[in-house]
Amino acid sequence: MGLKFNADLCAQQTTDRAMKITEILSNKRVNLSYEFFPPRRDSSFDSVLAAAETVAGLNPAFVSITYGASGGASHNTVRVADTVKNDLGITTLAHLTGATLDEAEALGILRELKGKGIENILALRGDLVAGSESQRRQSFHHASELIHFIKQHEPNFCVGAACYPEGHVESRDKKEDILYLKLKQDFGADFLTSQMFFDNNIFYNFMYRLRDAGITIPVVAGIMPIVSYEQIKKVGGLSGSNFPASFINIADKFKYNPEAFRTAMINYTCTQIIDLIANGVTNIHIYTMNRGETAERIHHNLGAILSI
Repeated sequence: MGLKFNADLCAQQTTDRAMKITEILSNKRVNLSYEFFPPRRDSSFDSVLAAAETVAGLNPAFVSITYGASGGASHNTVRVADTVKNDLGITTLAHLTGATLDEAEALGILRELKGKGIENILALRGDLVAGSESQRRQSFHHASELIHFIKQHEPNFCVGAACYPEGHVESRDKKEDILYLKLKQDFGADFLTSQMFFDNNIFYNFMYRLRDAGITIPVVAGIMPIVSYEQIKKVGGLSGSNFPASFINIADKFKYNPEAFRTAMINYTCTQIIDLIANGVTNIHIYTMNRGETAERIHHNLGAILSI
């Protein structure tokens, strides 16, 4: 893969980069970050690293590595995070989900990450699986409990948490959802990363409600490029995201032409990002789903805007 060569280049580019996510978020520049998920099979490891290497060439603000649904593929999270951080020279945010962990397991992972020099964690509850043996022994029923545990035992970690512009699917209403987000801040969360949204007005309204509730920590806007028509139903089902009329019109127009669809939707994503930047939102996290070429196209389309 030419990993060593590119790693040396990336290390040169990132020598002055802050290692804590909160320092990056306060630099008053446009910060684009990207997300990867670890492979379920070790045989797929190289393909994930190839995508990460492509993104490394875009000089991202940071890269996040998911923990896998219900803890799946979690054994590779530290491995990918270690490679991205120490071989590619990119600030890394490792996800940690509490739904399938007890305290001893969580502490072991924290110390393993610390040993790799990884300083940033996104603390999540994770998906619940009925009847799971690991879930019957879990110690963390809410993300706020995991955040509190991390700050108690390893306080030097910079800890992020998730937020939901359209409300968490399990919350009774948006007011209750905001109360839980305030609890995450009170227990030590240093920043928030939003779930994907496709209508920027939803995010702007959400930010007003956060600040009115006394939630003052930085918020990173989460954006997902939709690159196939089939992906729309899956994303809507999982996240409950609202798709505005402009999005639906574009999707319906180009749904029978995969390449035209992909181009149109990447342009939609870029328009979202430009609007966010124009309205003062400069910290943007892109859920690229291990698609390095999608990240490249977004980066190319935005061009000089990223130097602001």
